[in-house]
Amino acid sequence: MENQPKRIIAIVGMAGSGKSEMIDYLQNKYRWPNIYFGDVIFEEMKNEELEVTPDNERLTRERLRSEEGMGVCALRSLDKIKHAQEGNNVVLIESLYSWDEYKILRREFGDLLRVIAVYSSPALRFSRLQNRPIRPLKTFEEFEKRDWTEIENTAKGGPIAVADYTITNSSTIEEMKKQVDRAVEREGIGNSIPLAI
Repeated sequence: MENQPKRIIAIVGMAGSGKSEMIDYLQNKYRWPNIYFGDVIFEEMKNEELEVTPDNERLTRERLRSEEGMGVCALRSLDKIKHAQEGNNVVLIESLYSWDEYKILRREFGDLLRVIAVYSSPALRFSRLQNRPIRPLKTFEEFEKRDWTEIENTAKGGPIAVADYTITNSSTIEEMKKQVDRAVEREGIGNSIPLAI
């Protein structure tokens, strides 16, 4: 609705915490557009005519961050976010990882930015990642190495630490949805109807 506040909502959390499920839920319920920062990497791979493989994805991400800084995905996504804002009160951000990305969004959108962190214990996240159909993790050592790499190399903990809301995803999907709905209601955006999808 026109008189409802505008928001940029970034969903953050460690691998296996439930970020994708939360994004899917919000998109399906409210029809809010979602800007996926990972698209920056895939678009670059397409421009370079690289095959889409995990190795090429990692190498492209590392190269872009080395050349343009840790905030490259946020910087390259700003125009998309602003375009999505033109027809919608709320825009979702998926795959905000680094502290630099957070600072870019905060500088650009100020008080419009809200961050929702999803938390699950390491043991629970490992169990989920171990059983996922695509690229499952085999050992806890592999899982822990990935966590530490993400925290140390991208400062992933920063956006999680300063989140406006923290959702604990340790029981059922339904319980997680209830917590998300409470956060949405507190922002006064729960009944927003998109002007464009």
